[in-house]
Amino acid sequence: MAEHKPRAFVCGHPIGHSRSPLIHGYWLNELGIAGSYEPIDIAPDDFAGFMGGLVGAGWAGGNITIPHKEQAFALAAKRDAAAEHIGAVNTLWVEGRTIVGGNTDAFGFAANLDARAGGWRSAETAIVLGAGGAARAVVHALREAGLNEVLVVNRSAGRADDIAAHFGGKVSGRNWSDLDSLLPRAGLLVNTTSLGMKGQPDLEIDISSLPDGAVVSDIIYAPLETPLLAQARARGLAAVDGLGMLLHQAVPGFERWFGIRPVVSDALRAYIVADLE
Repeated sequence: MAEHKPRAFVCGHPIGHSRSPLIHGYWLNELGIAGSYEPIDIAPDDFAGFMGGLVGAGWAGGNITIPHKEQAFALAAKRDAAAEHIGAVNTLWVEGRTIVGGNTDAFGFAANLDARAGGWRSAETAIVLGAGGAARAVVHALREAGLNEVLVVNRSAGRADDIAAHFGGKVSGRNWSDLDSLLPRAGLLVNTTSLGMKGQPDLEIDISSLPDGAVVSDIIYAPLETPLLAQARARGLAAVDGLGMLLHQAVPGFERWFGIRPVVSDALRAYIVADLE
């Protein structure tokens, strides 16, 4: 009888930019697992058919990236708590013949901060820049971590208010024009916008009024050193790039598909950094 080799994928449109095959391929090789992880480019109109055929095609599951995360959320037969709160699915797995959707972005964000800025959970107030899907994942992580106050700051105040209304409690939406007055009270500043990403305009803010000891995080990983993080390092603040979030968010999916929990090591990080460069 042929040996069963678990198969997983990353699905998006386009998909050539994804580093997920490198990450999961590294772990498969490191752990000696006879399995595969494949990139698949699926146009939005074809995604429902692809997802409906997962069980019959023998997939153990896979990762979902732009632009399919909301569609995967709608199509999954079951969803984990993180996906329900965030409103998007980035990880699928099969239980019996049921397709389950989860979201590991919040886990990845928190695990990255735990590894690179251990005291971040003691912050009283966090400022989250941006109000897209990534911001929702970060806000969920901050709520789970028990921070006292989360301020979502966005140029379109209505979108920030929508996130605040969705999460409730200690989350509030603020105008971008209020940012300078808010920075002095923030123990954690997180950029979830695309500003500062390669090919995008810089994030033009002055963080000199952040308290000493504040943590600055940018979920961007290309480039690793964004202008925001350079400012933070110049001030002697903890500066956390987005590559660790990408690496840590991959851990739960790999464990579900291949049965072993991998480790985010310095060697893995160096391997992906070399590819980015």
